[in-house]
Amino acid sequence: MKKIIAFIDEQFEDLELWYPVLRCREAGFQVDIAGKEAGKTYHGKYGVPASSEVSFQDLQASDYDGLLVPGGWAPDKLRRYDDVLRITREIFQAGKPVGHICHAGWVLASADIVKGYTMTSTPGIKDDLIHAGAEWVDKSAVTDRNIVSARKPADLPDYMAAYLKLF
Repeated sequence: MKKIIAFIDEQFEDLELWYPVLRCREAGFQVDIAGKEAGKTYHGKYGVPASSEVSFQDLQASDYDGLLVPGGWAPDKLRRYDDVLRITREIFQAGKPVGHICHAGWVLASADIVKGYTMTSTPGIKDDLIHAGAEWVDKSAVTDRNIVSARKPADLPDYMAAYLKLF
C-alpha cells in the first residue's frame, strides 16, 4: 500500500486538503495528515475540521511514497517549520511525487526545490516561485518530473489525475 503525507495547519483551503486526501484513499493509498502536533484539530478557511494523525517532528520521509501540500493560508505557516522543509526536501530528493496547489508552492520555494522546474500556482505567488527559480505557467495542472502543481480548487480533477499518474 502506498503511503502519502498531507500537511495541515490552520486556515488550509478545505477542498484542497480533502479532495486529494479522499481521492488518494479511494485509490487505495494510506494518507496520514500531519500537523505541528499529533491529535490536534485544525480548521479550514471555511470551517471544515481535520485532525492530524502525526506530528511533523515524528515523520520520517523514508516511510512515505509521496507528499500533498494544500493551499489556503496554511502554507505561509507550514513553511516556517524546519521539519516541514526537511520532509519536503527529502521526499523530493528521493524522486517521490510532491503535489502542491494554490499557495502551497510557498512551501516548496522555502524548501529550495523549485529551481529549474515548470509549475503553476495561484497568480498571487507567481512572483515568489519565479524568484525561487521556477518557470511559472498558467495551466490547470502541471507535471514536471516528480512535482505536480495546480492553481485553485476548480483545477482539482486535473491535479489529482496528474498526481495519481505518477504512481
